[in-house]
Amino acid sequence: MPRKDTFHEAVRDALIKQGWIITHDPYLLEYHREPLYVDLGAELPLAAEREGRKIAVEIKSFLGKSTITDLYHALGQYILYRLLLGRNEPERTLYLAMPTEAFDAVLEGAEGEALIVKENLKLLVFDVNLQVVEKWIE
Repeated sequence: MPRKDTFHEAVRDALIKQGWIITHDPYLLEYHREPLYVDLGAELPLAAEREGRKIAVEIKSFLGKSTITDLYHALGQYILYRLLLGRNEPERTLYLAMPTEAFDAVLEGAEGEALIVKENLKLLVFDVNLQVVEKWIE
């Protein structure tokens, strides 16, 4: 089993606060018979706002020496996981979870917006201290 991200519990708690039910912790995928682990799988009950949706969430802390290097690695992982998830469970949407500070540092502004659109990124931006989702970027 992989080690949990620094902010794993913060994101898990933020999702639960919004009514999500955690169904996988972690969510197992395979690539060439090698296990890969998306941090969380979650569903919303039918009565909830995002009715019946299923998601998988890859959590990244962006606490390395370079936020650009962290972004580079996170995007590669996200793209591979999205491909595998699309084959295994196409109704489940993959999100990359990142702290607000990291989002502001690497994806805020025109260049970040262009990257989000071009790569069709789904993001969950969270407040580390309050353990809440600040925004969903579809």
